[in-house]
Amino acid sequence: MRLKKIAVLSLLSGLMMGCSLTSDSQDKAVVNVAFATPLSTDFRSEIAIARYSELLYRTNLTDEQKAQLLYDRGVLYDSLGLSTLARIDFNRTLNLKPDLPEVYNFLGIHYTLMQQYDKAYEMFDAVLDLKAEHEYAYLNRGIALYYGQRPQLAEQDFDAFLALAPSDPYRVVWRYLAQKELDPITAQQQLMSASSQLDETTWAYQLIQLYSGELSEDTFLAQLDEGVSSEQEFAERLCEAYFYLAKKHLSAGNVGSAEDYFKLSLSTNVHEFVEYKYARLELELLYSHSE
Repeated sequence: MRLKKIAVLSLLSGLMMGCSLTSDSQDKAVVNVAFATPLSTDFRSEIAIARYSELLYRTNLTDEQKAQLLYDRGVLYDSLGLSTLARIDFNRTLNLKPDLPEVYNFLGIHYTLMQQYDKAYEMFDAVLDLKAEHEYAYLNRGIALYYGQRPQLAEQDFDAFLALAPSDPYRVVWRYLAQKELDPITAQQQLMSASSQLDETTWAYQLIQLYSGELSEDTFLAQLDEGVSSEQEFAERLCEAYFYLAKKHLSAGNVGSAEDYFKLSLSTNVHEFVEYKYARLELELLYSHSE
């Protein structure tokens, strides 16, 4: 949330040089799929980081000004995938100004990615204590609960998140993923029921069609470049598409294909998207389970 079409045999051979989860997998490898040029670092972000760093050396700044600069620099670090530096700045921000809900939100995501779920829950609870209408805290806490193996609580947060924008396909997909852990049949029924309220003109509606079986994987892949106007947009779309394809394959027990698709999602370098962030976590979980 927040992409040319080429056969990727050479790309996958490079990707698969790393650790492989299955030595005798029967599900087919991912081939002949679309991929985009990985997003490069935005030089404007680097310049902004340098500027914020210079300003922080000034001695006449108030604590509130320092906190804002640290937060802004942390957001930029996060957007570049520099998670440790981002986390340092976010923690320093809270030391100076402990009432900023967005900082807790970012830290909650970071703790989720580190699989420190109890700390993540605390961060998202703090967000909602400070700003009850912060809707993305429901999404992010729901994701933390989902990965923390608390699907019932995750479903409640995803329900709250969906209620705030019932036409958003992404919100339906995340609720479906949690519900599927509890009752696959009910999850499918809820998916179909919610689809009638969705905006069918958005690309993300195809995710609903894919998960409901209305759209085959081949057709889904063939349509990935439709309506795309820039390389960045294509990379963002592929980041999302490959993550949700990976989740679909993982649910079906096709671990090898899921691994490939998670890697393809990461290959886009769309660091800001939740799909990119959690594709890395998914791979970590797969590798830990295979040991």
